[in-house]
Amino acid sequence: MGLAAADDAAVYRLNEQQAIVATVDFFPPVVDDPYDFGAIAAANALSDIYAMGGEPLFAINLVAFPDNLDKAILAAILRGGAEKVAEAGAAVVGGHSVTDKEPKYGLAVTGLIDPRQVKAKSGAQPGDVLLLTKPLGAGVITTALKQDRAEAAWVAAAVASMKQLNRQAAAAALKTGARAMTDITGFGLLGHAHEMAHLGRVGFRFYADQMPWLSGAMACAAAGAFPGGMLRNIDYYQPWVTFAPGLSYELQNLLWTPETSGGLLVALDPVMVSQFRQDCPTAVVIGEVIVGYGEISVH
Repeated sequence: MGLAAADDAAVYRLNEQQAIVATVDFFPPVVDDPYDFGAIAAANALSDIYAMGGEPLFAINLVAFPDNLDKAILAAILRGGAEKVAEAGAAVVGGHSVTDKEPKYGLAVTGLIDPRQVKAKSGAQPGDVLLLTKPLGAGVITTALKQDRAEAAWVAAAVASMKQLNRQAAAAALKTGARAMTDITGFGLLGHAHEMAHLGRVGFRFYADQMPWLSGAMACAAAGAFPGGMLRNIDYYQPWVTFAPGLSYELQNLLWTPETSGGLLVALDPVMVSQFRQDCPTAVVIGEVIVGYGEISVH
């Protein structure tokens, strides 16, 4: 699994029981605290391994850092990343750094996966339910933070969510035989949902009143704290998405907004929902899979 389909990670078969799963991700700071930034960036990079159903083995740091910033800041970033990787049961084994005008940090992550258990984006079937394992809204809250318009409690909740590994959710997906899944990051819920629906040759129907939101997300949306990536997502994915009349523009824009280290979107047989939620209590049913070819509707 490589360039042919836009999946979350590359998969390279070693033998009938083992395959390597590999991914990379890095970005500029989304929060003020350097340790939290490192942990969030690491959780985000690890998420692609979990979205495929794999387990991380090791990671390599990717660092861009200004030469006029205190190296203690860089040390805190790297410590946050290393401790998050350790929480995942993996290790940071090296890395590479360059001088840059803006700090950037992330990881190249290598994991192990059973090639018979790969959870690709494709595979959803009409009649499946759609679960989301983390609340939405980190994108608008971190944007409001940059604009000095976010309350401390909102930021704390968003940071905790972004730092949360998708390990538990991935284990629940494997246990319950999830048909397909992906993690929700830069393309927002609707962009990543379209990719799943398109590759699975199905349609998705979402229910707006079932969406889980981080505390403060709606207030930040009402204040217009949307990142520029929202407009890029709308520009590219809008042809496949329809909204029911009466849904507010703020709600629509929230669903377009990029997330950082978001949860997993999982397509699952309805009979397995109870078991999934026992193993991953944060999971919420937000929609269903219908007949279609990549179309997304929000009601």
